[in-house]
Amino acid sequence: MNTVIAFIFMFGLLVFVHEWGHLIFAKRAGMLAREFAIGFGPKIFSFVRNETLYTIRLLPIGGYVRVAGEDPEIIELKPGYHIGLEFSEEGKVNKIIVNHKSKHPNARVIEVERAELDHELVIEGYEIDEEDEKLVFDVDPKAAFVMDETETQIAPYDRQFASKTVGQRGMQLFAGPMMNFVLAAVIFLIIGVSQGVPVDEARLSEIMPGSPAEEAGFQPDDEIVQIEGSPVSTWEEFTAIVRDNPEAELDMVVERNGEQVPLTVVPDSLSQMDMDGEEVMVGQIGVYHAFEKSFFGTFEWGFTQTYETTKMILTNLMMLITGQVSIELLSGPVGIYDATDQVVQTGFMNFLMWTAMLSINLGIINLVPLPALDGGRLMFVGLEAIRGKPIAQEKEGLFHIIGFAFLMLLMIVVTWNDIQRLFL
Repeated sequence: MNTVIAFIFMFGLLVFVHEWGHLIFAKRAGMLAREFAIGFGPKIFSFVRNETLYTIRLLPIGGYVRVAGEDPEIIELKPGYHIGLEFSEEGKVNKIIVNHKSKHPNARVIEVERAELDHELVIEGYEIDEEDEKLVFDVDPKAAFVMDETETQIAPYDRQFASKTVGQRGMQLFAGPMMNFVLAAVIFLIIGVSQGVPVDEARLSEIMPGSPAEEAGFQPDDEIVQIEGSPVSTWEEFTAIVRDNPEAELDMVVERNGEQVPLTVVPDSLSQMDMDGEEVMVGQIGVYHAFEKSFFGTFEWGFTQTYETTKMILTNLMMLITGQVSIELLSGPVGIYDATDQVVQTGFMNFLMWTAMLSINLGIINLVPLPALDGGRLMFVGLEAIRGKPIAQEKEGLFHIIGFAFLMLLMIVVTWNDIQRLFL
């Protein structure tokens, strides 16, 4: 149960922060953000605030911010339509009743001759059965369609995505991934403030009960200074040697209370997947890295960790693209849930670290120039900036449709790999 709660919290936080970035910069640019959604599928909770519908949906596979103009508008008033009009105190149309007009006895019913709701904001038409005088009605910029008793605010062109500058549109698309990087940095700072930052030296803080390190006589605050006669000065050097020598006897020298103490340890063998998707055995002796409290060190470590994690994920992504890493190493929701389950067992701080890494991963993946992702849409905005005019909507739409189908296929393959690793 703890894993389920942790996974829901982590998923909700990552998606919320990502979509909140899109929402904030959409509103800053004056775009009409129709909906802010966590999840897909049927709504399980919703409310409206400041023009935006906020929803939580059934399927926890992402989220979205729906901005006016990004999708075709739902309602189009064509000549011959019969509609009802309600008016504001200023005499402008503030509600356009599309159907069930009998439920609005105060509405003025007309037959539409022309409706222009992008720029002019007017509706022209005739009273029913009185076609001798054409009427012209000014429409409030925040008027709403009422269809099936559900109100949908109209979107004049200046509230639509396409009306904004290249810079505003690019920033609105980039803001989601950007907020994932910001979240990761904040989490690393929280970890640094709570437990301190790792020291550079190969110094130990905790020895796991029943581990090879405990059996060999290691103690908290020991610093490994030598392995197999070779000097060791950093934690990375120490862990690399241990990982490369599973079930091999290692002679080490630790510095304890100003004295050098020789110890011999045999690392346990732990199964892991290598870059080719093959199972390999690595060594582990059951110790934790030492930490120290430092105000300035905490800030430096927080941003350094964000940078180093970003670099590591980018390196692995490039290796995947060039075929140096097997696609079998990719994980989808099933694999991430299983990994989260393992991380949760090791403590809250490790769970926070895992959340920060996934946040960076989400930011990077969304910046990849693939269809249906933020990176794919940013690519078209960039091409528009270079060409001086936008790519035809039909071509961009086809690109995203084909790409979305490819992404769904990839998701199926990745999920199948996860299931095979767990159950087959």
